Amino acid sequence: MPDTVPPAQSRRSEWVLLAVLTAVQFCHILDFVIIMPLGPQLMRSFGIGASQFALLVSAYTFSAAVTGLFAASVMDRFDRKRMLLVLLAGFAVGTLLCGLAGSFALLMAARVAAGACGGVLAGVVFAIVGDQIPPERRGRATGVVMAGFSAASVLGLPLGLSVAERQGWQAPFFLLAVLTAGVVLAGALALPPMRRHLSAPRGSSPLRDLWAVAREPSHLRALVFTTALMFAAFTVVPFLSPYLTSNAGVAETRLDLVYLAGGLATLFTGPAMGWLADRFGHARVFTMTAVVSIVPIVAVTNLPPVGLPLVLTVTTTMMVLGSGRMISATALVTGVVLPARRGSFMSLNAAVQQGAAGLAAFVAGLMIGRAPDGRMLGYARVGALAIAANLLTLWLVRRLHEVKPEPATQLEAGAPPLAAPLEAPRDAAAV
Repeated sequence: MPDTVPPAQSRRSEWVLLAVLTAVQFCHILDFVIIMPLGPQLMRSFGIGASQFALLVSAYTFSAAVTGLFAASVMDRFDRKRMLLVLLAGFAVGTLLCGLAGSFALLMAARVAAGACGGVLAGVVFAIVGDQIPPERRGRATGVVMAGFSAASVLGLPLGLSVAERQGWQAPFFLLAVLTAGVVLAGALALPPMRRHLSAPRGSSPLRDLWAVAREPSHLRALVFTTALMFAAFTVVPFLSPYLTSNAGVAETRLDLVYLAGGLATLFTGPAMGWLADRFGHARVFTMTAVVSIVPIVAVTNLPPVGLPLVLTVTTTMMVLGSGRMISATALVTGVVLPARRGSFMSLNAAVQQGAAGLAAFVAGLMIGRAPDGRMLGYARVGALAIAANLLTLWLVRRLHEVKPEPATQLEAGAPPLAAPLEAPRDAAAV
């Protein structure tokens, strides 16, 4: 049976699939981002500074990067549904341990455990999107799945911060562990087996297969692109909350509005950005959003004490453009690899993504200091580093091209025979 999505069942089955994948994204992204606005509480509770907090953020991503390398070597040898559920269950346990941690060292260990499973989930999710969704709808599907990030900001972060203010910083992790267990159950009941990629021939050694994936020139360019993209985002984002409270005059109790406004906006703009990427080309939309996003990066890393409306305007604009940049970039990267290698590559890409995000946060932490009056110093330099990485992505994105599979492989991927390149406008009727 060819790996196509039959028109009669595609829309209903796609929406069920995308609903589960969006819930998975919501859970593991919320676990990653909730640590950032909890920064002021954690610094006080454990008596740590900016560099130690940066290491706490990076522990999750470094763990995910190491685990992702192993997962990439075996990802395409297992049913994608089984991989998704096993990793999600392990992530739930790691999140529970975060809530139970009673010291900085134990919390660091729990973040490593959560990252070992949670950080790999993104690779599985987008491998499934690449396998199950035809290229002419892949941008929109990516936008829907990445709405999990927006939902985490709109619903999860404000709720998590509110619970943390009343019950302590541990409470959001307990709630998230319970929610993740529910998503595991829903995925087990709703998702079909996903074994079509298993029909492709494999080498005798998983490591040899991984090396073959990693050394492909088009894959290497995509991995460098991912690294630059993470530096453009994760040098700035981890220290946004501490900077807003110490330099821009935002009260800790108002931080939830920052993430609520940004998440609510991207909840609507995300799918729209995906549609634009399908219509006008993933690379073109990425270029547009990356160029325009330089303005809010400069603004947010140099904010003086200002009113809350101006803070919300700047931070929301940065989040909207950052979301659009990630959606088009993910759809672009998904298309540079053949379906038979997509799971391994997306896991490898997720490992690079997590490692680069952790390194970016760590480097930014080294550039940041504290003035005697408590103000954060060096955030403007961090913004300059983010802009330099952003400019590098503009050069790299033009060197990424959609793979040209053989006709039989195209059918297995569900791609139309004459799919337009990613840089060209998509016109489903013409196809």
